[in-house]
Amino acid sequence: MNFEKAEAYVFDKLEDSLSATLFYHGVHHTIDVCKAVLQIAIAEGINDKETLLLLQTAALYHDSGFISTYKGHEEESCRLARLSLPDFDYSDEEIETICSLIMTTKIPQNAHTHLEKIMADADLDYLGREDFWPISDSLYEELKEREMVTDRNSWNKLQIQFLESHHYWTDTANQWRTPNKLKRIEELKAKMEIE
Repeated sequence: MNFEKAEAYVFDKLEDSLSATLFYHGVHHTIDVCKAVLQIAIAEGINDKETLLLLQTAALYHDSGFISTYKGHEEESCRLARLSLPDFDYSDEEIETICSLIMTTKIPQNAHTHLEKIMADADLDYLGREDFWPISDSLYEELKEREMVTDRNSWNKLQIQFLESHHYWTDTANQWRTPNKLKRIEELKAKMEIE
């Protein structure tokens, strides 16, 4: 697995082709998920290089489908992975593992294996972080641009529903992120009362 070459390929594609209106799902989100997946995996006791590379590659490709589509981008990300990863010395088996990890990020998340749980948690890591608000704002702007939300009030309502139904899958993410996520729910509810 030549991760460095795959990484250069994906970042070139993302930087050249992603819409400027992907305020949330931009290159910065891919970088964020790549960092989070590594941190969570190591904390979860994953330390063999091959497994970490599979997770990192899945994080790298997980939103690459946004290059060509918004709805169903996960399937498109898998298509791109299947198309390009053989050029970077990934086996068919490795590519299928990567695609199952990518598909785990589809909302609502449905994680089964330990690696899928790590991947799912990495993708939504920000829900329980201190930088939740600016990231949430960027998602609001992205969805508003696509007429998927209309105003802040309906957006906050949607966020409360999402946060209340969401759960982290790994012990690590639960320990690191759930307390802050619960605070965000309370802050959102307080905002709703004010507005």
